[in-house]
Parts: sequence; structure tokens; C-alpha cells
Amino acid sequence: MVTIHADSRGAALAVKGAWIAAAGPLEDLTAVHPGARVRQWPGILTPGLVNLYGNELLEEAYHPDPREADQLGTEPLTGAALAALHMDDARWGASARRGVQRMLAHGTVRAACEQLRNRAVRDAVHRSGMALLGRIGRPGGVPTLDPYAGDLPAEFASPRKQHSAAHFAVFDVRDEEELAERGAATCVATVVSGRLVYRGR
Repeated sequence: MVTIHADSRGAALAVKGAWIAAAGPLEDLTAVHPGARVRQWPGILTPGLVNLYGNELLEEAYHPDPREADQLGTEPLTGAALAALHMDDARWGASARRGVQRMLAHGTVRAACEQLRNRAVRDAVHRSGMALLGRIGRPGGVPTLDPYAGDLPAEFASPRKQHSAAHFAVFDVRDEEELAERGAATCVATVVSGRLVYRGR
């Protein structure tokens, strides 16, 4: 079955399984795929973002469970706050799952990592479907879930085109300039390997 994702500018992607079957104006894609399910999103459709801090956010930080918010807060814990926690494999795996979800909620479709050393984290990330990019060394700057809030320029994944993997995100902004101003918290949808893995309320 084909699903067509379209933004408010009329740009659209036809997705079949994990792949992009076609890209172009919405009216052209609906003509070629008359039986397709159409998802209309506010804002702009993009290739999705690359978060350069995969290791730092997934295996060097703890993402508190919402039930721990009163005690630990809601922001990722690092340094002394992380060292004070008892971190077993189950807790690392759960933290990584929440970390991935928070990255997806910011339109991230790829995380740049050196090899993930923590097996529980590696397994959780693999099961999530989040695509990983290799990197050498540390990128510098302060790790952040929102690539627009950090010290380094935000990076997009490769442009989406026919026959490429269906990884992309939609942000509820008028254009790329407004996205840079308001940041990735404007994400309304993230798709990885054809699956809608995040949808804003």
C-alpha cells in the first residue's frame, strides 16, 4: 500500500514500505497513485535532521522516566548527576529508548556516533529503527536534542528522492528560515523506514 505524505506547500512523497516510490507535487502523486492514503501535514516536509551527538545523548546521558520527574527532573542527566545513579543494563536500555523518542520528536532521522559501546543502548537503538551515521572523534560544542539549539550548524540528512529509504520529518513552520528561528521542537511528524515513529499532538 502506498501512503502519500504532503506538506502545506504541496510538496509530497509517495511511500511504499520502507522506500520512497516517488517525490513531487501532491497533485501529480495522487494522479499516479489514486488509491493511496494521503496524510496532509502542516508546515514543511524535510529530509529530517542529523543529530551529531549520538554517543553523548544515548550512552553518556540518562533520560529520566516521566515517573521520576519529581525526583530527577525531565532533562538528560550527565556528569555527577549521572554518576550518582545506579545504572544497570535495563535502566540504560530504557533511557536509550526514551532518548531516541526525544530525538525523533525533534525531527532527527539519523544520529552520528562512534561505535556504541553499551550493548543495552546499542540494542535499544537498533530496535528503534533510528539510522546511525559513523563519526570519528567528538564534534565539540554542547550536546542538545534540538540541533538548532547547539553550537554547531544544524545538518539535514540526504535529500529524499525516488528509491531512497523513507526517512524524513515535517516541521510546522512556513519555511527553512522560520525553522532555524523556532527550532526543531516545531516537529509534527517523523518517519523512519516508512514508519510514522513520531506524531506531535
